[in-house]
Amino acid sequence: MSGHSKWATTKHKKAIIDSRRAKSFAKLIKNIEVAAKMGGADLSGNPTLVDAVQKAKKTSVPNDNIDRAIKRGAGLTGESIEYTTILYEGYGPNGVALLIECLTDNRNRAAAEVRTAMTRNGGTMADPGSVAYNFHRKGVIVVGGDGTSEDDVMLAVLDAGAEEIAPHADGFEVITEATDLVQVRSALQEAGIDYESADVEFVPTLKVEVDADTARKVFRLIDALEDSDDVQNVFSNFDLTAEVQAELENDE
Repeated sequence: MSGHSKWATTKHKKAIIDSRRAKSFAKLIKNIEVAAKMGGADLSGNPTLVDAVQKAKKTSVPNDNIDRAIKRGAGLTGESIEYTTILYEGYGPNGVALLIECLTDNRNRAAAEVRTAMTRNGGTMADPGSVAYNFHRKGVIVVGGDGTSEDDVMLAVLDAGAEEIAPHADGFEVITEATDLVQVRSALQEAGIDYESADVEFVPTLKVEVDADTARKVFRLIDALEDSDDVQNVFSNFDLTAEVQAELENDE
C-alpha cells in the first residue's frame, strides 16, 4: 500500500504485515534489481538504488539478498532481468479511484490477476486515462517524528524544492515534484534528519472521505490486489476522518 496514506498504519493493516513479509521481500528485491539495471550497481552514483536498498533494509531484507539483487540487476551474474511497468486504472467500492502499478515479466499474468482481484472484491476496471487524471506524480518522503519537529523538517527542505509538509502516522510527509525528490532527500540527510522512505508516487489531486464500511471494502480489495507478486503499489484517492480511523482501529 502506498506509504503516504495516513490509514496505512491502522491495526487492520498491521495485522497482516507478518503474513505478507515474504511477498514484501520479493517486491523490494524486484525494485532493487530494476534500479541496479537502470543506473548501475554503484550506490554513490545511483540515488534510486540507494532508496530501494534503504527501504529493503528497513523491512529487514537480509544484506545477502540485497547484494545478490544488486549484482543480478546490474548484470554482474550473467542473468537477464526483464521487467515491464504497467499501470492499471479502476474503481473500488463507492467509486473510489484506484491506480494499480505492476512490475512484471509476464503482462498476461499481471492483467489476469489484477482483473480477477477487482471483479471478486467489488472493483471495476477502467479505461486508460479515466482515473489517472485525478493523480499527479510526486516525490513523497516520510520522516519519522521521534525527536524531530515540523519546524526542523521545514527548515531543512524549504529551499531544496519541497512543496508541502503534512502530518503522517509515522511523523511527517514531505511532498516534492518528482524531479526534486533526490535533492530534498539529500537536504534532509545534510541536516541530520533520518527518513523512513523516499519514493515517487501517484498522489491524488483531491481526496474523498469515505465511511468505515466503504473503507473496509476498499481494504479488502487492496489486500487482494497486493496478493499478486506483480502488483508493486496501489494508490487511491480515499481519505478517512479521525472518527472513521478510530472506528477501524477498534476492529478485531
